[in-house]
Amino acid sequence: MCQIGIRLFNWYEPPCVTVSQNLTRNPIRFYSRRSFIISKEEKPKLCHSKLFPTKMVMKTNGFVDGSLPDELKKVLRLVGSEWGDVVDDMESLQVIPLKGAMTNEVFQINWPTKCGNLDRKVLLRIYGEGVEAFFNRDDEIRTFECMSKHGQGPRLLGRFADGRVEEFIHARTLSAADLRDYEISALVAAKMREFHNLEMPGPRTVLLWNRMRDWLAEAKSMCPARCVKEFRFDSLEDEISMLEKELSHDYLDIGFCHNDLQYGNIMLDEKTRSITLIDYEYASFNPVAYDLANHFCEMVANYHSETPHILDYSKYPGLEERRRFVATYLSSAG
Repeated sequence: MCQIGIRLFNWYEPPCVTVSQNLTRNPIRFYSRRSFIISKEEKPKLCHSKLFPTKMVMKTNGFVDGSLPDELKKVLRLVGSEWGDVVDDMESLQVIPLKGAMTNEVFQINWPTKCGNLDRKVLLRIYGEGVEAFFNRDDEIRTFECMSKHGQGPRLLGRFADGRVEEFIHARTLSAADLRDYEISALVAAKMREFHNLEMPGPRTVLLWNRMRDWLAEAKSMCPARCVKEFRFDSLEDEISMLEKELSHDYLDIGFCHNDLQYGNIMLDEKTRSITLIDYEYASFNPVAYDLANHFCEMVANYHSETPHILDYSKYPGLEERRRFVATYLSSAG
């Protein structure tokens, strides 16, 4: 999220593999032909970046023998068994590290089929360490599953203790420059309206203010006293309260917001010109105006520059550009 101090196998839909939260026996227990549970107690000893040793991450022509945790192998094998046309030899899988993810490690897995040149593709997401300070992982997983059911974003194919397997979206992520493209910006505006109108479970309670307070408390707990004073954290508490008082009105439209619409979380299918929003770690109910404003803030960031932490406010959209975006948003059917 930009400084709070501010994919498709159309011809087949595989099942979702889930992770048990409470099984203590039988690592795999079949409930039906199309669903199964893997015990969380089988969590591999190697986690996150250590889940895939460097030699595996750098290898792009197959798995390194012994480096793939058994739990993940079971998930992949069971997903593959539902396809029925992939080769059995997991050593033939091609693993390609993907760049751009900020809170996870993601890999493209190409799985050869028995048909010759045709490959199945899935996306493997390994959850990042320490991110619980920023969002609730359980909430993120529930949101992802709901989005999958709504036909938004990639389908969930399988889960394990430290990550999940997702449908591979055949589209490209946007660049910082793309956000200023008139046509692409209009597509994003329309997609945001659709996203905000989704029927999502849970109370329509604004999360923004409590989240900022939680993040501020976390920052203060991690910083020495001199940094708390230097960065004026105490004044930020007053500023959050002031903003909440000034910006909380009964007439505000509350919707389910993405809250992190930077260019890396927006994908464009060049053929169909359709937009897909991905990565819902920060998604929650909020004023939809906040999601729009945060997207404008993201236009000043370039996370692939030599100084990704420095924002260029000269790139903040002007009044006419913002009006055009909002007009497209409001005129969209959602």
